[in-house]
Amino acid sequence: MKLVTYLASTGPRLGALVDGQVVDLPQAAQGDLPAAMAEFLALGEEGLGAARRAVESAPASAVVGPVEGVKLLAPVPAPSKVIAVGLNYRDHCDEVGMAYPKSPVLFAKFPSAVIGPGDEIRWDPALTRQVDYEAELAVVIGRRARRVSVEEAMAYVGGYTACNDVSARDLQFADQQWVRGKSLDTFCPLGPVLVTPDEIPDPHNLAIKCELNGVVMQDSRTSELLFGVPELVAFCSRAFTLLPGDVIVTGTPPGVGMARSPQVFLKHGDTVTVEVEGIGRLTNRCVEEQ
Repeated sequence: MKLVTYLASTGPRLGALVDGQVVDLPQAAQGDLPAAMAEFLALGEEGLGAARRAVESAPASAVVGPVEGVKLLAPVPAPSKVIAVGLNYRDHCDEVGMAYPKSPVLFAKFPSAVIGPGDEIRWDPALTRQVDYEAELAVVIGRRARRVSVEEAMAYVGGYTACNDVSARDLQFADQQWVRGKSLDTFCPLGPVLVTPDEIPDPHNLAIKCELNGVVMQDSRTSELLFGVPELVAFCSRAFTLLPGDVIVTGTPPGVGMARSPQVFLKHGDTVTVEVEGIGRLTNRCVEEQ
């Protein structure tokens, strides 16, 4: 299924994208499903089964309308944590001249950085002037996970979405650690949908791109990942508990602005789009705050 969180008059609501239409899942299920994505994911296969049945018999009143006319939020608007992975594409390590890591390199993006499709990436030019894009596949956790093995890790995946790991490079390298430069407000666009694992049987063979003002800047495949989804879920869960709705951002391919000659950084008025095969296009406009 393709799941969304959309903005209703009462607040964020869980929906399904069906033939270009957004269907309100709690309404279609006559109140038997929660309105929040994380709570829905925690229901596992039982929840997915209920959602599929609800969509098949959804009354007209549960159809919100064409997706183009619906305000989509990040699929998980408020995850308890966003865990990002650095240097996880072979071809990206090659472009920046870094050795392949022997284990995943983790850093945090604060949940307050999360925005949805169509929202603005905003920054204060007095704080940073080197804002970069990073197209990434994001894994959304579906079940509480603690010390899970690589072999069982995929059973804890609730779905996949696209992420733009927006990065203030001057802050990132001045601080000599990455959290501040990666966690400014609006620096974690997610969306447009959450795709359940049955629709993406192999997350390690997906096309992934980033376009800046319509020009392709990144173009690779997730087959270049050094550490795949099972390894990342297991590695993270050995250190801390993963909760339903938590996001693991799996790394970016080559073509980032800082590695180009000359360097390319985001500017006021730019439009940046991350596209992941099977998930869709996540587009955001850039705004320098005055």
